[in-house]
Amino acid sequence: MAEIGRALAHPARIAILQYLSRVNACIGMEIVDAIPLSQPTISRHLKELKAVGLIKGEVDGVRVNYCIDRERWEEVQNLMSGFFSPSVDEQDCC
Repeated sequence: MAEIGRALAHPARIAILQYLSRVNACIGMEIVDAIPLSQPTISRHLKELKAVGLIKGEVDGVRVNYCIDRERWEEVQNLMSGFFSPSVDEQDCC
């Protein structure tokens, strides 16, 4: 869970995930056209997202196409939902 949190902690990675979920397809470096960051910066963030399994990449000639890893996405949704599901009772705290 901490690894996922670290991967989601950067606004550029959130933007990449939002974009990939909107297009709902495997895409290459079109991400660079959609998100106002340099290609090396996008590549670095894609690498981080791929490392925690939120996205997957498939080599297509000289380029890599990326998409959301649906199975892992659902695992993370369940993990986060389970983490936040216990209610916190009202109490006098600090």
